[in-house]
Amino acid sequence: MMKIKEIRNDKLGESVFTAVHPSGLRIFVMPKAGYDSVYALFGTKYGSIDTAVRNENDEFETIPEGTAHFLEHKLFESEDLNAFERFAETGASANAFTSFENTAYLFKSSGDIEKSLEILLDFVQNPYFTAETVEKEQGIIGQEIRMYQDLPDWKVMFNLLKALYTDHPVRIDIAGTQESIAKIDADLLYRLYNKFYNTSNMVLSVVGGIEPEKVVEIVNRVIKAKEGEPICRKFVKENPVPEKNYVEEALSVSRKQFILGFKEDISEPELSLKDEIATDIMLDAICGHSSDLFKSLMDEKLIDMSFDGSLFNGFGYSCVMFSGTSDDPERVSQMIKDEIERVKKQGIDPDAFNRAKRRFYGSFVSDYNSISSVANRLMSMSFNENKPFDEIKICSAITLKDAQKRLGILENDYSALSVITPVS
Repeated sequence: MMKIKEIRNDKLGESVFTAVHPSGLRIFVMPKAGYDSVYALFGTKYGSIDTAVRNENDEFETIPEGTAHFLEHKLFESEDLNAFERFAETGASANAFTSFENTAYLFKSSGDIEKSLEILLDFVQNPYFTAETVEKEQGIIGQEIRMYQDLPDWKVMFNLLKALYTDHPVRIDIAGTQESIAKIDADLLYRLYNKFYNTSNMVLSVVGGIEPEKVVEIVNRVIKAKEGEPICRKFVKENPVPEKNYVEEALSVSRKQFILGFKEDISEPELSLKDEIATDIMLDAICGHSSDLFKSLMDEKLIDMSFDGSLFNGFGYSCVMFSGTSDDPERVSQMIKDEIERVKKQGIDPDAFNRAKRRFYGSFVSDYNSISSVANRLMSMSFNENKPFDEIKICSAITLKDAQKRLGILENDYSALSVITPVS
């Protein structure tokens, strides 16, 4: 019997119920009073950065880029009705996504929720690959890869990642390349499925109008016992100096798009949640819409309201990105760097810090009103070995000194600028 534990946050008046299935599957359920609908995620710790897998000889073996995304596409198929057709019978809206670090399958429904949850758990556990269907998918994903090459938002980011990173697979498109997906076959997919889709490496997150006991009952009935263990990822220490400091590409845009990136020199593969939140607060304080920098850039008509600063991090990589549109990205880049140096010397304004901290605390709290946001957060928090509501507790305890310390990651020598220019 699974033991269900309750994690309570009295300030929010909310509880998350957790359990671990004998197969190793971690389960998170947040019942929401007054909600008819449910949002459920069944995810695995397997993303596009996983281009090496530990084999039977305890060595890391290279696998083709884009396999996680390829597997996501293929799992919806079966010998009979595919997963989308099965969900249509229950009235559920289903989807899936592959990120740099995770793959997740999901549905949202206010109809036959229990049957929809059974379908979600069932189809993810029953892969069906053939040489013919794999070859067909190679053509479909090949078209997807080509399509993304024409999207300015996508290109400006991946051009930056290729400039910042020399070896880390975060620099490669999530879908892989035409060359890498050509190496994928049915046997490889089955082998990687068995490696990464073992339930010890997976999380089920369910939020909305359902009780934890019902979720556990369905899991006990549908989940198969499998041997396996959480995946051990390969950490490759990157040189903090970027591969390039500037990259430019012409696409069909009306105004230049840019991202200025600062690569963090990390000695451990993952940032703590405290460092993540402190960085977000620091960035909001120095470049948010109420900051002096934002006002100066707007006054000179160098940016528009799309300008933003954010942390981009995961296993083995961490960088800060300042992004937006501008007729003069180089001038914007220099003004950002000048402001960073000024704040390093004079310190973050305490009022700006307090405003940013309140904003993030408020956003963390308000996210618990969205069943999809909660389900995604519970999954990602679990994969990063954090507990429900940790982000709220940590944000509340962040100090000005914590934010000030994170300014040190913004080093000019570790920066690169990516620009998309209009086709002339």
